[in-house]
Amino acid sequence: MTRRPLTTAVATLCALSALTACDGSPEAGRPNTTPTSPTASPTPTAPSTPTWTPEELEAIDAARSRYTIARAAVDKAMQSPSTATRAELLKAGNGGAWLISVLGELDFQQDNDWYQVGSLQVASTSIRAVKLTATQPEVQLTTCIDSSKVTTRFQKTGKPVPAGSSDGDRHRFLSRLVFAPPTGQTEKMWFLIEDKVAGKC
Repeated sequence: MTRRPLTTAVATLCALSALTACDGSPEAGRPNTTPTSPTASPTPTAPSTPTWTPEELEAIDAARSRYTIARAAVDKAMQSPSTATRAELLKAGNGGAWLISVLGELDFQQDNDWYQVGSLQVASTSIRAVKLTATQPEVQLTTCIDSSKVTTRFQKTGKPVPAGSSDGDRHRFLSRLVFAPPTGQTEKMWFLIEDKVAGKC
């Protein structure tokens, strides 16, 4: 609710006092001493839930589905870093800065002779924004990822890699997907291009 400036509120009170002194007074110029009930202030209303158009709902469903597919492909790649390919990750809808970070993590896993066991779980998703009129239509999600079923192990021994201190298994991600054609193609698809950690969930 927008708060009125203090000077406006004071001017309004003064005007009300002047009206009370004249209107309904026993004598002109004398204040009306009849007690009045205080006026109830309006109750603030909560912001309404966004209403999506059919086109936006279709984009939201497609983007959510693509997010799950793209994340599953990353899990599969991390389970076997030595056989993972950029082409398979792209095919699943991983792109942009997100794909670059995934490829970097795969290199790190290979360099350390590590691999992942288990898969991340998408615990929940919510919609932050839908921009269908942009050059590349975009859907922004807030996702909660559960990593409790994932461990990293040494290739040679299969033993878990010491993880050190942990800040929990559930983390919130700010995810961004765009609708664009894959490289060298004309038919468009949704791509997960950004997935940033933003605290716990």
